[in-house]
Amino acid sequence: MDKTTSNVSSGAPFRVIVVGAGVAGLTASHCLQKAGIDHVVLERRDEVAPAEGASIAMYPQGSRILHQLGCLKPVEDACKPDTKWWMNRPDGTTFKDFDYYDRWHENHGKDLWTLERRRFLEILYDGLPDKSYIRTNCNVKSIQHHVSSVDVTLADGTVETGDMVLGVDGVSSLTRSLMWEHADKVAPGTITQKDKTCIKTNYKSLIGIGPHIPNLRSDVLITVYDKKFSFLVLTQPDHIFWFVFFRLKDTLVWPNRGKYTDEEAQELAASIGDHPITKTCKFSDLWESRTRGALIPIEEGVLDRWYYDRIVLAGDAAHKVTPNIALGGNSAMESIVVLCNHLNKMLVEHEGAKPSRATLNKVFEAYQAERHGRIHEVLSLSAHTTRMQAWDNWLYKFMAMWVMPLLPSGLIMNQLGTIMTPAPRLDYVPCKGFPKGKMGWKHPDDEEILNGKA
Repeated sequence: MDKTTSNVSSGAPFRVIVVGAGVAGLTASHCLQKAGIDHVVLERRDEVAPAEGASIAMYPQGSRILHQLGCLKPVEDACKPDTKWWMNRPDGTTFKDFDYYDRWHENHGKDLWTLERRRFLEILYDGLPDKSYIRTNCNVKSIQHHVSSVDVTLADGTVETGDMVLGVDGVSSLTRSLMWEHADKVAPGTITQKDKTCIKTNYKSLIGIGPHIPNLRSDVLITVYDKKFSFLVLTQPDHIFWFVFFRLKDTLVWPNRGKYTDEEAQELAASIGDHPITKTCKFSDLWESRTRGALIPIEEGVLDRWYYDRIVLAGDAAHKVTPNIALGGNSAMESIVVLCNHLNKMLVEHEGAKPSRATLNKVFEAYQAERHGRIHEVLSLSAHTTRMQAWDNWLYKFMAMWVMPLLPSGLIMNQLGTIMTPAPRLDYVPCKGFPKGKMGWKHPDDEEILNGKA
């Protein structure tokens, strides 16, 4: 890679340096390209779709964004919508057979799609109009702030210069740490100790993927409830994705988060091998047929401040939720969309002129203000779901086993729908042809804008 500094000319266009090429980073490249905003995406790995993780779920609001980016059809082609959600007791018997998936289509016009996270990243990457913005093997070493620019220095000595840095490098974000370090030097106390310790780890999880097995249906989501741990199994015709969540004895506070070996994963899996998933399947059937599996910490928390100076954060770097209801990826995409809406609006208003640092911070502030309340709703819903499924206390067990079975499916889905319908979309990209469903969308579609109803 050329080690000369990029974009140093005062006449260069506004440029965003994106750190991380996961779900948020690749979505950012799509959105920035749609807006005609110059950028680079720096990924530390040597590929954008490594064999890591298990599944990702695309809710209708995520599908709406993919529709705008031209990536929805390959996602739909890569998987089949499930039909049922079985809520099972510890002995594998079902206490609620929930027509969860049909309700999504009815209320919001689209199915809930589940596919391998790695395949989803491939689809996002393959769908980019211009892949040259994505650079792999780029390890960020430091960030230097200047009056009218920011430099990102890589481990090989390359310097990338831009107007802002977007940190989407995950829950262990180096960008976030460098932002905190910079703020502590320039304006001590701006980043509070509360913010630096708001990410907590209360759970660990065995996660994995394997081929479909004959003693499970290929179109169901299964949750198995138990005391202080729970199972989540998602089936597809060719794959099974699974998670086992365990409550930790003690809460870990950032920067402590837990790190586990393959031996610890094996030992933990063996301890629950005979636990039923259904009446015809036990966990060892999944573990022993796995393609890959790991034991990972499950962090949760939302920062109070997502930006400082020329750095702004999104995705897990700013807001991390537990995965039991699978809203983390969708939330990351939503944050990118909102940030890019504000950036595009600012650049249009400035007619291409470079914004000042103060103007950028107003954009970052508006972005965070629009997202903060909504992501706290998602954090709360995710946290309560995790604790209810793993019977964190007697009240959660009561809610799970005696209240939930009595609630009509329509009531549950309509309540969930109130979280989905306000979801953002790119306001500078057409959204023609995406269905509304029974509940509609708060943000208008193109026809409503055209007819002056927005």
